[in-house]
Amino acid sequence: MNRSGDGPTMATRVARSQSGESNCPMRHVWVADAADQAGVKRPGLLVEWRKGPLGSWEALVFYGAELRSGQWAVVQEWVSEALLSRA
Repeated sequence: MNRSGDGPTMATRVARSQSGESNCPMRHVWVADAADQAGVKRPGLLVEWRKGPLGSWEALVFYGAELRSGQWAVVQEWVSEALLSRA
């Protein structure tokens, strides 16, 4: 426990970071069917999960997309889990 008694100790956190484990909820993902409709997967950062209106899972993802010719923008969008992959 840490000083306040709620959570992992510093030793536990250091051991996790050295082993590749992390408490960080954010994950790198590949987004298919991106907003620019270029037909390629875009690298993204998954920051949150929620249940969609039909009961399927959706992820809040940030990724780059070429929304205008030669102009890239950061897109924030809820994406169906079916459009996400880790590789």
